Amino acid sequence: MKNIVIVILAMTLLSSCRGKDKEKGQQKNNNQESIIKMKKVLFVLTSHEDLGTTGHKTGFWIEEFAAPYYKLKDEGIEITLASPKGGQPPIDPKSNEPDFQTPATVRFNNDKETQAILAQTVKLETVKEADYDAIFYPGGHGPLWDLAEDKNSIALIESFYNNGKPVAAVCHAPAVFKHTKRADGKPLVSGKKITGFSNSEEDAVQLTSIVPFLVEDMLQANEGIYSKGADWGAYMVEDGNLITGQNPASSELVAEKLMTKL
Repeated sequence: MKNIVIVILAMTLLSSCRGKDKEKGQQKNNNQESIIKMKKVLFVLTSHEDLGTTGHKTGFWIEEFAAPYYKLKDEGIEITLASPKGGQPPIDPKSNEPDFQTPATVRFNNDKETQAILAQTVKLETVKEADYDAIFYPGGHGPLWDLAEDKNSIALIESFYNNGKPVAAVCHAPAVFKHTKRADGKPLVSGKKITGFSNSEEDAVQLTSIVPFLVEDMLQANEGIYSKGADWGAYMVEDGNLITGQNPASSELVAEKLMTKL
């Protein structure tokens, strides 16, 4: 009888310990989830809608916004959308054509909540680097005209980078590095591995003579170590906290790499 009581007590203690271990494990997982949910990323979109003197419209490319947006959002990361003028940023109408649809763009086109958030981007001049953990720029041709020259954008990028926070851009968005400097006064991309929309891809869309400058040429002129993959193929480059993608197909790769930095 005494032996039976001892066995029962031992089993009770073992069960209790296992329960506490499980509870601690669950608490640890909850803490980890809370940490990542606390992360905040700033998305900066263009406010420019005129494609040079062509009479056509431009703006941001949907896939380059939607793929990273949902990749980060689905992981519980808080995203703020900003643009130079605030309000609804222009969408490049071509990016909504059937040939350029992806699961992310289809999701966006059916997502009234995100569309409503996008229609109310905050003005870039009101944004503070200290409030965010990383900054991301979707492309489209629009940034070549406004964000590349925008003093608030330039200051934000420099502040994020010089404070050791990730800076990411895809396709035409690396245009935003045209005037950015590091703390040592050199171009931010100087000596850094980087990519962006290639000259051959710009030629393919017949806009080489329309855009104010070519992303590939500018990055090389700023002493960046430019590389590229096959035209229209997914290609991403990382150099420390600088993350860049070559084209729309590279958007998700950039977002995945950005996730590892948060």
